[in-house]
Amino acid sequence: MKKQKETIYYYQDLLNDEFGPSPPNRKKISGNYKYNRDNIFVRFLDFISYRLILTPIAFIYVKLIRRTKIVNKKLLKAAKKEGVFIYANHTHPQSDAFMPNIAFFPRKVSMIVNSANVSLPILGNMTKAWGALPLPEDYLSTKNFLGEVALRIKRKGFVVIYPEAHLWPYYTGIRPFGDKSFVYPYKHQVKTYSLTTTYQTTNKGKLKTVVYIDGPFMIKDDFSKEENMHYLRNKVYEAMVERSKRSTFQMITYKEYKK
Repeated sequence: MKKQKETIYYYQDLLNDEFGPSPPNRKKISGNYKYNRDNIFVRFLDFISYRLILTPIAFIYVKLIRRTKIVNKKLLKAAKKEGVFIYANHTHPQSDAFMPNIAFFPRKVSMIVNSANVSLPILGNMTKAWGALPLPEDYLSTKNFLGEVALRIKRKGFVVIYPEAHLWPYYTGIRPFGDKSFVYPYKHQVKTYSLTTTYQTTNKGKLKTVVYIDGPFMIKDDFSKEENMHYLRNKVYEAMVERSKRSTFQMITYKEYKK
């Protein structure tokens, strides 16, 4: 694996350490947070913002600036008439925000995120219009959140989840994650896909980003909820790990900090 220059990030907790930006004042996602955007005026503005602002920006960034190659988009034909859940590794703040919109175009994409993504002035409202669904923090917000997820799946939307939960820039492996978030495809009885970002070396020794779509992974009728959650988690994790082996360009080295 080719290394550029030695940049080292030290971590203490493989599961919980965060290396992404965080606003100083995070919004609390309580029962008064409005997930639903069904007001006709709001939906119209969301459509304009998503299609005429986000999509062109995403295309320029993903395809023209980063020159990202997306592999296996043909697999999405199996989800032509339904909503699905996509699980992705979390390795780049801008690309992870923009790339799914290009990978799954023309489908509307929503992303389950933490509250940092909707906490910044102005930009926080834009991310809501662009599909951000921040994780709830109390009973009422959980009820509203689950209702909105169900609505977006019913409307044949694609919902992206980053099961690693925390951003590790340019990380070339797949960090461990549990099966809790895999209750969604079981609950809604829809297909599951994985989306794996890899960092590879061009013939000239430069960085290129290649993203792989795998799936669909299907619910098993003879499995219980818990068995299905575990099964889907393993299928997604195994697909991600196998794809991550194609990374050949290492920009950042991650080392465990030991006292």
